[in-house]
Amino acid sequence: MLYYLFEYLEQEYQFPGATLFQFLTFRAAMAVLLSLILATAFGKRVILFLRKKQIGETVRDLGLEGQQQKTGTPTMGGIIIILSTLVPVLLFARLDNVYIILLIVTTIWMGVIGFVDDYIKIFKKNKKGLKGRFKVLGQVVLGLMVGTTLYFHPEVTMKEKNKTIITRNYTVEKIEGQEIKSTKTNIPFFKNNELDYAKLLGWAGEGAEKYAWLLFIPIVIFIVTAVSNGANLTDGVDGLAAGTSAIIVLSLGIFAWVSGNIIFSDYLDIFFIPRSEELVVFSAAFVGALVGFLWYNTFPAQVFMGDTGSLTIGGVIAVIALIVRKELLIPLLCGIFFAESISVMIQVSYFKFTKRRYGEGKRVFLMAPLHHHYQKKGYHESKIVTRFWIIGILLAIVTIVTLKVR
Repeated sequence: MLYYLFEYLEQEYQFPGATLFQFLTFRAAMAVLLSLILATAFGKRVILFLRKKQIGETVRDLGLEGQQQKTGTPTMGGIIIILSTLVPVLLFARLDNVYIILLIVTTIWMGVIGFVDDYIKIFKKNKKGLKGRFKVLGQVVLGLMVGTTLYFHPEVTMKEKNKTIITRNYTVEKIEGQEIKSTKTNIPFFKNNELDYAKLLGWAGEGAEKYAWLLFIPIVIFIVTAVSNGANLTDGVDGLAAGTSAIIVLSLGIFAWVSGNIIFSDYLDIFFIPRSEELVVFSAAFVGALVGFLWYNTFPAQVFMGDTGSLTIGGVIAVIALIVRKELLIPLLCGIFFAESISVMIQVSYFKFTKRRYGEGKRVFLMAPLHHHYQKKGYHESKIVTRFWIIGILLAIVTIVTLKVR
């Protein structure tokens, strides 16, 4: 909103300093600063309100050290993250940008699903919360909306690279690249680090590429569902999900910055995605909100984010990755989420297999998700979280490096 206000003031009245709001870096800096202030200042009030209303976590006895002391800790703290993100975005981002609109919808949509889940757990005294099929249905609907928008919306484009050719008369001719609709995405170790979803349908015959949405949209639905559930599983010890997510979103913000800048994208030889630079403002606000939330969520946590926060985090990360066309790098960038999800799948599958075959279920891990395995081994949760953060930073660096591995 302030972007449009100061644009008007600058055009009509030459208001001093109004041009600052035209600069992406200034708006991103203001967004991260405001979100950090809101999360820390407003967060305390939310925690006191949640405690007053006795909106506390009911902790199952899993035999983990220090677990029972967490009973009654205020939950649904994801509200802090959501509000601390949306307020700066509404103030500093360009609200006519299709990507910003998509992320605002994602934040609210996943926030509502998580809120309903937490509400049922706390007020209806149902530890299972929202039934799994309804939760997955909500994620699928969001994936359908995101996939449809990214595929069909006219403003979701890529820019062809500028070409320089030498004519027969030995003169240099420069051809300006045009904005085009494309289903290309980034994948390391492939030719030019590119993969085109449409070309995967080449086996179906000539003209099959125009039906690429039949492949693209289901992939989007799968990614949104998988990442949001991965973030949900990671939220098991104090500060793990918020800290890991801040690292991931910061990395995606860097991708958005270089992909939305014609100079950097050309220098790095990566996709130039018009209008994606505005994601930097959203990413900055989201990182500020996550770091501010960590002020109260690090051990010993004064508040838990609940599904209100974890599902929202996963949904936002998935959508940003899809927009900047880095979704196939998610298993690497979101390696912590991936490991947590895989550990649960391995544990459940192996237990069922051995029970069916030997009559007694056996386990691969002492407990799943993975962070509980290390808790069972006697590691303090602060050490687990810090080491997972370090691994997350290393994965983020490797992800960025893969852009130039061809």
